[in-house]
Amino acid sequence: MTPAWNDSLFMKAARCEPTPRTPIWLMRQAGRYMADYRRLRESVSFLELCRNPELCAEVMITTVERIGVDAAIIFSDLLLILEPMGLKLEFTAGEGPMLHDPVREAIDVDRISVLDEIGPLEYVCETVRHTRAGLDEGIPVIGFAGAPFTLAGYMIEGHGSRDFRRAKSFMYRDSGAWDALMGKLVDSLTVYLNAQIDAGAQAVQLFDSWVGCLGPADYRKYVLPHSKRLIESIKPGVPIVHFGTGNPTLLPLLTEAGGSVIGIDWRVDLADAWATVGHDRAVQGNLDPVVLLSTKDEIRRQAEAILKSVDGRPGHIFNLGHGVLPQTPVENVIALVDMVHEMSER
Repeated sequence: MTPAWNDSLFMKAARCEPTPRTPIWLMRQAGRYMADYRRLRESVSFLELCRNPELCAEVMITTVERIGVDAAIIFSDLLLILEPMGLKLEFTAGEGPMLHDPVREAIDVDRISVLDEIGPLEYVCETVRHTRAGLDEGIPVIGFAGAPFTLAGYMIEGHGSRDFRRAKSFMYRDSGAWDALMGKLVDSLTVYLNAQIDAGAQAVQLFDSWVGCLGPADYRKYVLPHSKRLIESIKPGVPIVHFGTGNPTLLPLLTEAGGSVIGIDWRVDLADAWATVGHDRAVQGNLDPVVLLSTKDEIRRQAEAILKSVDGRPGHIFNLGHGVLPQTPVENVIALVDMVHEMSER
């Protein structure tokens, strides 16, 4: 018998099949904007939470039930994979993630390990299992990872960045060392994402949150071959959402790199982006997260404009153009989900 999640709105849309209404889920749909989450964080650090599968599952399951979305992404973090690869990760108050031993020279790539078995990150797979077990069977579970470029950026910068000058300089200065680093990331991410799928994830998302700092020529030379190899290494038949931010001119290249669904940020009209991607591919997006800080009338107006722009074409998954902001009122998130369901009813 076909599992209920396979006939869900999300999975059908990912396959560009018609759906009775547009599915919606939100990046960072569980997090600091929710009072329950803030209370939990008073007693446990972020990394302690990420390493506790039961708590991670509880956070996401509670969120899905509260806001009524059509898919659940596991609660985890992009950077966890860097620990078993040999980097020390810390989250500091007000500073965000810090890597204390970044890659700065070609010789540093030699000390980076490849994750060749999932053991060190088994707790993430347990999060997938607990999340899957605690949800309605009709709600698909999405696993995820950072894309190779974004993770390489963190490994080299050591923290967040505005201009990514260290990462880009490393890339330009020694393409051989860059390719070696990206190769280790691709091999590790292949193990990581396929293990999440084996644990019960019905789809996976690849977050290239920093890739918008590149132009098309640099993306094609330094990133596309590696992202393409990773996507081609994921178990066949599993939808892959490939999401990059910041530079709409990269969309044709992101599409070339692969993915069943191309995630679109808010800097481009969704209908134009879909035409660029090609209508044989599903798209996900793309409301500006800041809109959720405004009035319900404005939220409705902008959500309706996105829905009208794609005109009911099969293959649209409604989402934000990036993650929910911590200052967002919960009632606005719930209102958006209800509005998309109501306005897209066919």
